[in-house]
Amino acid sequence: MNRVDFKNIIHAEELKAKNAPTKHKIYVCCGAGCISSGADNVMKKLQEEIKNRGLEDIEVVPTGCMGPCNQGPLVKFKPGNTVYQKIDCVNIGEVVKSQIVDKKPLEDLLLFSEHREKPFVNAEEDPYFKKQLKIALKDCGDVHPEKIEDYLLYDGYQALDKALFEMSSEDVISEIKHSRLRGRGGAGYPTGLKWETVYRYVNDQKYIICNGDEGDPGAFMDRSVLEGNPHRILEGMIIAGYAVGANKGYAYIRGEYPLAIKRFEAAIKSAKKLGVLGKNILGTNFSFDVEVRIGAGAFVCGEETALIASIEGRRGTPSPRPPYPAESGLWGKPTLINNVETMASIAPIILKGGEWYSEIGTAKSAGTKVFALAGKINFAGLIEVPMGTSLREIVFDIGGGIQGGGQFKAAQTGGPSGGCIPTEHLDVKMDYEELMKLGSIMGSGGLIVMDENSDMVDVARFFMEFCVDESCGKCVPCRVGTKMMHDLLQKVCENKATQLDIERLEELAVYVKECSLCGLGGSAPNPLLSTLRHFRHEYDTRVQPVRKSENLVHQ
Repeated sequence: MNRVDFKNIIHAEELKAKNAPTKHKIYVCCGAGCISSGADNVMKKLQEEIKNRGLEDIEVVPTGCMGPCNQGPLVKFKPGNTVYQKIDCVNIGEVVKSQIVDKKPLEDLLLFSEHREKPFVNAEEDPYFKKQLKIALKDCGDVHPEKIEDYLLYDGYQALDKALFEMSSEDVISEIKHSRLRGRGGAGYPTGLKWETVYRYVNDQKYIICNGDEGDPGAFMDRSVLEGNPHRILEGMIIAGYAVGANKGYAYIRGEYPLAIKRFEAAIKSAKKLGVLGKNILGTNFSFDVEVRIGAGAFVCGEETALIASIEGRRGTPSPRPPYPAESGLWGKPTLINNVETMASIAPIILKGGEWYSEIGTAKSAGTKVFALAGKINFAGLIEVPMGTSLREIVFDIGGGIQGGGQFKAAQTGGPSGGCIPTEHLDVKMDYEELMKLGSIMGSGGLIVMDENSDMVDVARFFMEFCVDESCGKCVPCRVGTKMMHDLLQKVCENKATQLDIERLEELAVYVKECSLCGLGGSAPNPLLSTLRHFRHEYDTRVQPVRKSENLVHQ
């Protein structure tokens, strides 16, 4: 079988004709966020409205996340990219009449932030969309996540076709290395080097794992990509398998993401039916299969060795390294582990080339990054921007500013492993190196915005409480140290602590950071340390004088 046969199989020309730019379509965001706001009912009411008005030639498409989740349910009309916010069963009829029949947008319901001067009829002109560059999120909000035909409309599986028929395994790995893509799961390890390491180990069996176990408070990047464009991740996994010599893959997805699991399993079935997954893919000698494994909600299972233990049916706790999973991972075999966002970036890199991707972003952090904007911000939701975009642009241009006209105080990045960035660093470039200089990390992409009413000591206490609850308990520094730090932070919040308690906090932070077995404990002190660094006055104003007897005991 050759590439011409593949194009015949997917009926490429017929599909593109169905997606002509002039063809009217209505897209309803059916990501988890909008569904929780009533998108399912809006979808049904919209279909009824279209039928009652005799407009059956207009296709109504349920999609994944469109971005500004707190404005949902969202409905988008094409051509024109007109997006309406907070649609319900009452106003959908009025929107259809205005947009389709009268051909005059209903301005009162257009996507709009109080930070803007006016709403934009073409949503792509709104800074929320205009300042983004979507690669991992490309086509989310435009494809029906449970129809492989929709994915094929947007060059779906063309990268796999190219890899199988035009590239060797070494060529694929070289392209990924050239792209300078770094793992988007938190550590930022070069993806190409990880692939090359697994490729070099000779073994009768190798595995691919897609890590969809995001557990950071306020993070929903992986969930939204899995819900919105599952075939993109699946295609990335298949290409990875071809590159490193693996024939089996596992998608590890949190049990709290039932919609993501449902849509990814549907993608597996349709990909097998098409012939791009399973035995002898597209008539080649390459075979690859994928199964879903459902996580039980343990934050620590985002760590590679704990995740492997969970897939094997053991308790999800981390193991000392080396050996690393690339050498001895799942069932003792060489294993490649990348997270959802990393896998979603693979197909575009293979199609457009590593050089194209490497020119996006900064000198040391190439490409784009997906962030989950949450907190006191007008447009809370999912965004993707080039590495190096400033925090100010994200908060005020893309995010639409602080809710209620409030003042920006800090942004917390990297979840429980990250830190808080204060106002004076609003112009920091969002990349791996710059965030580390401020005592924070990129992490998987959670970004929580806080206003002037936020209590930074309580923020540190909240994340420490999370780490206490999620510690697997395997090592003493994390099991005991996080609990001690949490109790001391609780004392500060209750205005019962002394300056000696602050000193103990700093000592414990160093001990836990340096002595914990895995990244959960090693990074748990980060929110505490960053708030002490940038908001020390909020600690100092709450401590009580040290009694002489207590000072003598401390000495």
